[in-house]
Amino acid sequence: MLKGKDIKPPTRTPSLLVVLTAGSLIVALALGARSTMGIFLDPVSDGLGLGTGSFALMVAVQNLIWGIGQPVAGALADRFGTRRVLVIGAVIYSVGILVLANATGPAGLHLGGGLLMGLGMAAASFSVVLAAIGRLVDESRRSFALGVATAFGSVGQFVLIPVARILIDATSWETALLLLAGLTALIAVFCAPLRNPGNGDENTETQIGDVESLREVFYRATRNRSYLLLNVGFFVCGFHVTFIGVHLPKYLEDVGQTAGVAAAALAFIGLFNIAGSLAAGAMGQRHSKSFLLSLLYGARGLVILGFILLPKTPAVSILFGCLMGLLWLSTIPLTSGIVMSQFGTKHSGALFGVVFLSHQIGAFIGSWGAGIVRDNTGSYMGWWWTAVALGAFGALIHLFIDEGPVAPTVEKVPRSPIVAPVGVAVLMWLALSVATIAPLLHGKGRIASGALFCWINFQETNETLLVSVSDIDVEIAN
Repeated sequence: MLKGKDIKPPTRTPSLLVVLTAGSLIVALALGARSTMGIFLDPVSDGLGLGTGSFALMVAVQNLIWGIGQPVAGALADRFGTRRVLVIGAVIYSVGILVLANATGPAGLHLGGGLLMGLGMAAASFSVVLAAIGRLVDESRRSFALGVATAFGSVGQFVLIPVARILIDATSWETALLLLAGLTALIAVFCAPLRNPGNGDENTETQIGDVESLREVFYRATRNRSYLLLNVGFFVCGFHVTFIGVHLPKYLEDVGQTAGVAAAALAFIGLFNIAGSLAAGAMGQRHSKSFLLSLLYGARGLVILGFILLPKTPAVSILFGCLMGLLWLSTIPLTSGIVMSQFGTKHSGALFGVVFLSHQIGAFIGSWGAGIVRDNTGSYMGWWWTAVALGAFGALIHLFIDEGPVAPTVEKVPRSPIVAPVGVAVLMWLALSVATIAPLLHGKGRIASGALFCWINFQETNETLLVSVSDIDVEIAN
């Protein structure tokens, strides 16, 4: 006869509403806090006596660490549990903001706002949260659930940016950062419904990949054409959103538009992104996700083409913001949904983390390359046409993606599941970086410009360097 203490009651699966609410709040806090960094540029730089180049370098480091840490955080969440990783990420994120709030020079700036915030976002952001939602929601409602969680990233941006602005004006930038640190710490509380896998609380449907080890799944993924094409496609997404989010205000200034028009265009991107993400998630439940992604990337290319050909009026700029907002992050629920359809949900955090790393590489190249192009040519036009071409390329390659389940392999797996994909991604980033800047470094008497030069010499006061780096400082507003 079994004793009462040996009998464990069944774990109750959280409802869809609870899971969505928890995941959406986490995404809203994580991305909302990050989006406020733009309004801290002037007060932090002035308070620490630093140029904008140092703050821009902090943002570049933050994004790079976020991208590299994403697949690692996803793999740890898949292996040891979503809540544990989210709690650790919330603590690191909050501590990073606290270090930034108490910074007295470049060391505190880059340690807190760069390294620690980047690590915190990797552990408490898209990859971990969307994978957890995918595990806890059945496939028939998964695409819509992922769309809702994605949309809340913009909700956090709309709420936290004005709150932080009011606090800076009424008190100080240090006080505003302390509030953000407290809010990001709440992620550790909101993640409670996102329970650890293996406790009987995840979606019980058996999917392909759910009985395989992470090494075996990675082995299949790195040899699957559709998964590799998905990585390439998400690179295009990162290029688009970061180039536009960072450099649109400067471009509109170059063509005679006011700062108010630029701010309104970015605001409408965020507002319409809510509708776009929700619509993409809902449509992904009924239609082919890869075909929808092809339409989205093609539409981006057409919208950008129309923008650069039409007269630059305030109405055109606002319309561009509205249309791009509909296409902004609507790729995320569809892309993450394809990863889960191909390989199941058990290791989806790690697999989507690798795809997101590709997104961040595109983001780095899109922002960095645009600044270099403008510094060397005096215009963004070459990069706008590059964005159009990449839109057409993204539309084309998604037509060849098979989003169906990938059959397990019987071959032995000789490689490490984490080191190989991350190593390849880092090498890809370096290669793309060299390819981006090499043709632009031949100018007679011109100093090698860009983020790499800033990284090595950010204490120097060379005017050309500061102008070159300042073009990427608005990346934090995306």
